[in-house]
Amino acid sequence: MTKRREFIIKSLLGTAGIAFSGTGLNAGSVASTSQFAESAYSPGSKMKYGIVTYLWGMNWDIPTLITNCEEVGFEAVELRTERAHGVETSLNKAERAEVKKRFADSPVTCLGYGSNYSFHHPDQDVLRRNIQGTKDYIKLCYDIGATGIKVKPDALPADVPTEKTIAQIAASLNETGKFAQDYNQKIRVEVHGRGTSEPAVMKAIFDQVTEPNVKICWNSNNADLMPPGLEANFNMLKKWFGDLVHTRALDTDEYPHQDLFNLLAGIDYDGYLGLEAHSPPPDNLDAYREQVYLFKIKKIRAMRSLS
Repeated sequence: MTKRREFIIKSLLGTAGIAFSGTGLNAGSVASTSQFAESAYSPGSKMKYGIVTYLWGMNWDIPTLITNCEEVGFEAVELRTERAHGVETSLNKAERAEVKKRFADSPVTCLGYGSNYSFHHPDQDVLRRNIQGTKDYIKLCYDIGATGIKVKPDALPADVPTEKTIAQIAASLNETGKFAQDYNQKIRVEVHGRGTSEPAVMKAIFDQVTEPNVKICWNSNNADLMPPGLEANFNMLKKWFGDLVHTRALDTDEYPHQDLFNLLAGIDYDGYLGLEAHSPPPDNLDAYREQVYLFKIKKIRAMRSLS
């Protein structure tokens, strides 16, 4: 553990009322934190932690991914597109069944596929390819026992009226959402893109979304902090939250993670927070373990903030 990480973790542990030995973290060092969480139900107690194989975990195949998630304590995984896990529509029926069985035989939940499909494109042929690709991967998610697919708006094209793009994105979400219902899948819409990452734009999109399985995936963006501020932006979108929130690495100070945890506890969020780290993947599992410990600490602090 680096001195900076040790300092950050020691500070967080101290403010949570948890002792730090100075020799690093192990399972026993945070075991006492669960006593607070398990002593009685408290808002926020059902929050869970997983990983998005964006960069961290990107080089792990499915057996390694599951083993390492079990080892460090991740409860779920979102499979980012075109990574070493190899879960793509090219898999045949037997290969899809094998992926499903591997997750079913483990404590790790496969949340689904993190695609790059997007619905803002002015070119209607490109738009239709993105919609069809989403539908193909919805079938894949169903076949591997997952629960949904991540899509995203990616921009507001400068030469198209904003209202037209917003309406197109919403219509595309409704089409794919309705299709996904036949496969018991969710459409997770990542708050993402130039202009489209602004909470007010995402609200305008979801004001036109009609399918109940289309949900927002909060993405911990810098735009969250723009006026009127994190709490107001969070409240603007919270009614559409689904079962996945993306977070950055929890030992960075580039985003107010604890404030986000507190807000999630305040709505008694019972889904997953998924680590989507933006730095190169670590060489060993210690950095992953540290993120799980930090999650537990921030969760405890969020629960205590409401007591």
